[in-house]
Amino acid sequence: MDRLPRLPWRVLAGLACALIGLGLGGLWFRDSSFAKVEQVSITGSTSSESKQVRDALTSVADGMSTLHVDAQALHDAVKPFTSVADLRIRPDFPHDLRIEVIEHAPVAAVESGGSRVPATGSGLVLTGVRADDLPTIVNKGPLADGRVQDKHTLAALAVAAAAPAELRARSEKLWWGDDGVALDLRDGPELIFGGGDAARTKWTAAARVLGEESAAGATYLDLRIPKLVAAGGVGPITPEATATPQVLPSEPQP
Repeated sequence: MDRLPRLPWRVLAGLACALIGLGLGGLWFRDSSFAKVEQVSITGSTSSESKQVRDALTSVADGMSTLHVDAQALHDAVKPFTSVADLRIRPDFPHDLRIEVIEHAPVAAVESGGSRVPATGSGLVLTGVRADDLPTIVNKGPLADGRVQDKHTLAALAVAAAAPAELRARSEKLWWGDDGVALDLRDGPELIFGGGDAARTKWTAAARVLGEESAAGATYLDLRIPKLVAAGGVGPITPEATATPQVLPSEPQP
């Protein structure tokens, strides 16, 4: 078998030096002014913490390179802000860095210890975020480790999270009563959901029935059986009408 020709040691040494030079040159270019971040574009941050989040990200991104973005440093910069769930980072050579902020969505304000704190549908408490224009849930248990612990409050949060945007904007207060989760609807009847299960289906039933003329004047809608919504106080409000709810189908009838 013919042996492959051996390269002279000088050639091998030259190739090694060239590779080392290319590597060092690449490292230099990666962190040089040719790729320095000069423009940081931040989208998706809409909470009351927005300014602080933007300032923190811009400050940390200053001095980075679009070829050498320290993603961990950017994530660490927003750890103090409970509104931030994640970041999507996209460098755009030569000088642009685009950051999309993925936020936790508050669905209600949990009232505990005299204060109102926004919370997500899963019970994550968003301390530091303002609770403007959110329905209130009175919490009877502790808020430990940044989360709601009370099962009744969690059920109410699940109901709030499933609400259509228009009806959530009209929701004022949720609580756990004798029939489970109930909700005060502005300019509308009280809604009774029972548990937090099938909340989206119950909201769909509520929206359909609220749009029917036959539900006008109802003082409450019992949504615990979504296919057969019980409406109390339909028509003129009398003791008999209040005591005997009218059952309204929540699905179109043939």
